[in-house]
Amino acid sequence: MITSLKNDKVRLVRALQRRRRVRQRERCFVIEGVRLGEEATEAGVLPHFAFYTSEIQESLRVAALLKSWREAGVPCIEVSRPVMEACSDTEAPQGLLAVVPIPDLPRPARPTLTLILDRLRDPGNMGTILRTALAAGVEQALIPPGTVDATNPKVVRAGMGAHFRLPLVTMDWDRIPQAVAGCRVYLAAARGTVPYTEVDWTESVALVVGGEAAGAGKRAHALADAEVTIPLAEGVESLNAAVAAAVILFEAVRQRRMAG
Repeated sequence: MITSLKNDKVRLVRALQRRRRVRQRERCFVIEGVRLGEEATEAGVLPHFAFYTSEIQESLRVAALLKSWREAGVPCIEVSRPVMEACSDTEAPQGLLAVVPIPDLPRPARPTLTLILDRLRDPGNMGTILRTALAAGVEQALIPPGTVDATNPKVVRAGMGAHFRLPLVTMDWDRIPQAVAGCRVYLAAARGTVPYTEVDWTESVALVVGGEAAGAGKRAHALADAEVTIPLAEGVESLNAAVAAAVILFEAVRQRRMAG
């Protein structure tokens, strides 16, 4: 059992939780809880190593997950509760965490539904949007500079496993036009001119969702073919970015299902 905060693996976990630079250098991040552990395993992503506390083993799901990891050669290490609390990014640690590689999922050669997240700063919104994008059949999510890191612990928790199934690509604006070549690009904007229900979402499209405060940047506006809006009741200025993304993406889902 690890009881010291000076242990090398403990130091690594704590650094990964706190610093984007370390996550990018090591090409890995931390997941917490049995649900994310199961999501990673089902997607074929095995941890470099895992920490658990003695109490958590009483859960049948956790016991089964640890057994599968051990059989696959993953070091599963018991740690003291104080160590787990120091390593966790949550106020109430679940008693299980793992260090996993950042997935390198293949991007589609000819994407038909792309999401571009520009200048999003709220990790919870970012993770929720990624989870929604996966559910809506988005084929790739492009992340320009100025957007919160996709491997931020809060993004990972809110994403609920999207990181293991949806290609997430950090990309500068000079490369993004090529990544969406052949797609109509629509920017979600509170003061957009085209109602989102009037767009043909059955063609190859890319949707830009901007940040919560200032919205999308100049490069995003320059790339967009049109700005789409969600009509709201009088006196309501805008929707939360995650809610707006969900409304528009599932209009795309509806249209595509209707088209067969």
